[in-house]
Amino acid sequence: MKYVTKIKLSNFRRFKNFSTEFDSKLNILIGDNESGKSTILAAINLVLGGSKSKVEAIGLENLFNTEAISEFLNGSRDLATIPKFFIEIYLNEQNNSLLNGRLNSDDRECDGLRLECSLSPDYTREVCEILAQQDAVFPFEYYLIRFNTFSGEAYTGYNKFVRNLLIDNSLISNEYAVREYVNSMYISIATPVERNRHENEYRRHKQTYTGSVLSEINSRLTDYTFTIRHNRKSNLDTDLTLSSNDVQIDNKGKGQQCFIKTRFALQRNVHVPDVVLLEEPENHLSHLNMKRLISTINESDDKQLFISTHSSMISARLDLRKTILLHPSSTRPIRLNDLPEATAKFFIKAPDHNVLDFILSRKAILVEGDAEYILMEAFYHIVTGQNIHEANLLILSVDGTSFKRYLDIAKLLDIRTAVVRDNDGNYQANCVDNYAEYTSPQVQIFSDPDNLRSTFEICLYSDNTTLCDELFGDGRRTLSVQEYMLKNKTEAAYQLLCDRVTELSVPPHITQAIEWIRG
Repeated sequence: MKYVTKIKLSNFRRFKNFSTEFDSKLNILIGDNESGKSTILAAINLVLGGSKSKVEAIGLENLFNTEAISEFLNGSRDLATIPKFFIEIYLNEQNNSLLNGRLNSDDRECDGLRLECSLSPDYTREVCEILAQQDAVFPFEYYLIRFNTFSGEAYTGYNKFVRNLLIDNSLISNEYAVREYVNSMYISIATPVERNRHENEYRRHKQTYTGSVLSEINSRLTDYTFTIRHNRKSNLDTDLTLSSNDVQIDNKGKGQQCFIKTRFALQRNVHVPDVVLLEEPENHLSHLNMKRLISTINESDDKQLFISTHSSMISARLDLRKTILLHPSSTRPIRLNDLPEATAKFFIKAPDHNVLDFILSRKAILVEGDAEYILMEAFYHIVTGQNIHEANLLILSVDGTSFKRYLDIAKLLDIRTAVVRDNDGNYQANCVDNYAEYTSPQVQIFSDPDNLRSTFEICLYSDNTTLCDELFGDGRRTLSVQEYMLKNKTEAAYQLLCDRVTELSVPPHITQAIEWIRG
């Protein structure tokens, strides 16, 4: 099996310097917008593809790190320091001498591929003249694009060392993207000899069609004849498509297109492509099809997968330990491979609780149930005068037995986390001793220390007795107001939010949690 072990980027898009290692089977890239997920997929796709024309089509000005360009133009403009970019793809042992060498920034002998874009030495005089101008623009036109193996051997996409396929579901409705997918899949499966034979046969059949089917109408013409196009815009690559149940893929719905593309690429016993890159596979998929997609991915064990996603279901169900976290403000990737196995397995089976939102957060309040969740945003505004969005704060409702699973993630990623929970009648055992291994300057547990104030509803009623009696007291015959609130937690919280939220007194332990998370 062929797979990528590591990537290194220099001056490529948002990354001045970046490096991370990869799992041989599955790699899930997560992060906010503009964090670099698509950049990494694009980098792998470009290097494995070996297509100079694709690099030129994208444009060097769209591939270079803009900060590096700006620093050069605003500096001395010395040609010795003019930026270049490179992408290095390190591979597992391929037993191929053409791949093995030391042409890499690690200066170590291993297998790999390298794309470098640097200034051509043939045009130094012309570039110096351009850079001497006060308002000079960067001389991208004088750059060379080189694809080399680590042994120094040049290569192209015609005969790939590692076959790859990119499926970008964000472009699913684009006709060009569908054609590119079909063509990429065909190239991944057909050998160069097969492709040459297919193209030759396709042209021959076109000529046969002209000479037989069109011959009758052409016999009635004198100066002109009808014929079939023979050019790059009308050939096997452009006319080829995929069908499912006799319906062409571009006539399927967007969700079905996404699912068919991914399932076809990942089907077992088709050993190519070696590397599959999935850009936001959750796009256009229903909940049921998302589960089917996850099952398909889990069953694929003969390919290396790279998945960029915003979906908690995908990242959790496929194993959080395979996740690489990227932040827009940092170029340092954070891997979750040290997450305890029991916690990773918990999230594979647990209900969907937006765990990805928690992973991407900087600070969060975890509460025990829906009632606390309904009122917590209002409590935060009462205590601070701010809303949670201004504070970049996440509030998440978590079943009480799941707190430690989230705290395992908080410890690993250094997420500032306040847990607000009931003491359930024993503050010391349930809220202090139970979390002794988790509490730290970044993780704190907040609960009422009075064992008689054992639940959120009891605390809420005790601190807002008159208000709750006025709101819930009318018509009470068998249940007291406090008993009603305990038996109707969510409904009571919702009524308080809608009718009397500005009059509420926030329970002290929740006030402490809010003040701590702000700090």
